[in-house]
Amino acid sequence: MIRVLGVDSGGSGLRVALAEAGALEKAAISVSAEPVRTGSDGIDAGHMLEQLVPMARALLERAGGGGPTAVVIGAAGMATLGGRLRAELPAALAASLGVRRLGLAADAVTAYAGALGQRPGAVVAAGTGMIAVGTDLASWRRADGWGHLLGDCGGGAWIGRAGLEAALRAHDGRRGGSRALLARMEAAFGPAAELPGLLYPRADRPAMLASFAPEVAACADHDPVAAGVLARAAEHIAEAAAAVCPAGPDTPGGCEVAVTGGAAKLGDPLLVPLRAELAHQVPQARVVPPAGDPLSGALLLAEAVATGGLLLPPHPAMLNVVTDGAA
Repeated sequence: MIRVLGVDSGGSGLRVALAEAGALEKAAISVSAEPVRTGSDGIDAGHMLEQLVPMARALLERAGGGGPTAVVIGAAGMATLGGRLRAELPAALAASLGVRRLGLAADAVTAYAGALGQRPGAVVAAGTGMIAVGTDLASWRRADGWGHLLGDCGGGAWIGRAGLEAALRAHDGRRGGSRALLARMEAAFGPAAELPGLLYPRADRPAMLASFAPEVAACADHDPVAAGVLARAAEHIAEAAAAVCPAGPDTPGGCEVAVTGGAAKLGDPLLVPLRAELAHQVPQARVVPPAGDPLSGALLLAEAVATGGLLLPPHPAMLNVVTDGAA
């Protein structure tokens, strides 16, 4: 029996799935709503282990004991902030769970695998953040994913922040404000004057900002400011897809492109302008629905690592596979 463990760590929390190779659709899943902390030295490996190990052990016990043959962890920020995870997790998981084959991946890579499997193409992961990755199976191309302060343009936190800015402009009487978004903001967070005190001290600021994105979408059909926010988000997402799509305009069949993540759940207010922007900016794109989510992608990659069937290209920061607790 080959058991594999997939992990998805993002701005909304930690999800862990256990399945048998060849039966990934029957995975048992455990969820924590507490996001793994990020500090001055990157993603907090200790905090991830505090959550991951008990969750994994509980799943393994319910499955009858024994350790997983392979584990793949997809983490938001892995490419730029994953140094501690790469340094500490292999030995720690070998000691605690008996893991001998471990894949450490950017969450965009697990989103890619969940959406397109192991074939060439491009995937935009627009959740709390926003990153696009593409591959021709020889190398990776990446765009954005720089976090909510420097980028993630078009993702949930970006949409929520832009909506809150428009609400505060209306509160102040400045141009570009939205009374509709102001009313939504006050209903969600209270008086405008109290918002900075609620937002700035929080460690989960991106998730709090992203929580306002559905309010922006809900106003888009009757509020031009909210519709404009989503139109700009669509432009940014399409720009990222254009930057990573591996196929040129003359490539037969074009480039498969999938959009995944929570931002896609905002529905037509975002997806209609996004389809138009993709057609304009990425004419070679053939937009396809994602087959699965980042957690299913982590499981798929774990199965590939366990069975020697990994086709997606390894990369020191994007997809790093270690064996026997060491690189």
